[in-house]
Amino acid sequence: MLEVARDRVASLQVELEGEDDGRAKGRLRRDLNKNELLVAQLQLQIEQATDAEKALWADLWSTPQAVIWEESHTHREVAQYVRWKVRAEQGDLKAAAEARQLSDRLGLNPLALMRLRAEVEHVDEVENRGKRRRETSVPQRKNPPKDDPRSSLYAV
Repeated sequence: MLEVARDRVASLQVELEGEDDGRAKGRLRRDLNKNELLVAQLQLQIEQATDAEKALWADLWSTPQAVIWEESHTHREVAQYVRWKVRAEQGDLKAAAEARQLSDRLGLNPLALMRLRAEVEHVDEVENRGKRRRETSVPQRKNPPKDDPRSSLYAV
């Protein structure tokens, strides 16, 4: 859309230079001003959307679900979600519907995580559990009974 608006501005500038009629020049100037304003608005929207996309992208990749996405190589799906979500935040209702559906597929809400059968573990809890397990050693038998046939078995 931006390129179309830029092309229109360029063609209006060419027409304006070649026009001799005062009324036609006035009309062309008004059209040129409108299209230049449109180009400026589109550039601003693109810049704002780009900044919002970068921020959302960084936020999403800092979530626990990012591990799942990394393992399943769903970078493009996350990128699609980012684009739809930013457009939705700008007021596009169709984009909001798409973003909601993608958020369900990516596990971005508790219900979606449950449907995906994904479980988010808190790192502190897992580290503490591992530390306790390592601290408690399995008691070893000093003298296993000689007549027990299981004493010659070992795990592979």
